[in-house]
This record gives sequence, structure tokens and C-alpha cells, in this order.
Amino acid sequence: MAVRILCIKTDAGLHENPYIAIDSLEWVNERINVKGMTERAKLYDWIKNSEGEAYIIDEYGNKTTLIPAVCPKGNKYVKTVKDESEQDQLFALPESA
Repeated sequence: MAVRILCIKTDAGLHENPYIAIDSLEWVNERINVKGMTERAKLYDWIKNSEGEAYIIDEYGNKTTLIPAVCPKGNKYVKTVKDESEQDQLFALPESA
């Protein structure tokens, strides 16, 4: 199963890693038109351990798949880039209401 990430919901606190500020991600399964909201760590587990796929479609129609990652403190998160020197498209998504 694959889901398209529509927006992110962030925590207002300060974080060393901006990915950890993301509490949850809103998604849609476009094949069956079902929407949902999933916590960051649960989405990580689904991608890493259950062969789930999550992706973002940018304004040009390009599809970018999310990849699982773990920060040095052990927090699980997802991102669209392997190297943080590039801009992550996840942060270009709108904030969930």
C-alpha cells in the first residue's frame, strides 16, 4: 500500500532536529480515497518494517518517496533526502490545521 503525504503537523517546541518537531503527517491513499493522520514514529515503523510506501508530489508533479531515519538520540522520523545538505520537500508541505 502507498500513501501520499499531504501536510505535516508540528510541535511548537524547540528541537535540535527539525524532523523531530513533526508530530504527525496527514496522508491519503489515492487508490481507495481514504485519508488519515499518523504519528511520525508510527509512519517510520510502517515504512521500515511493514514495507509501506509514503511519498510527496511536488508542485511540478514529481514524486519523492519518504525514507526512514533515526537521529543520534534514537528518535525515529521520515525524510525525503539522504543528505540533509539538500532541502527536504517534507518541510515545503503545508501545516495541518
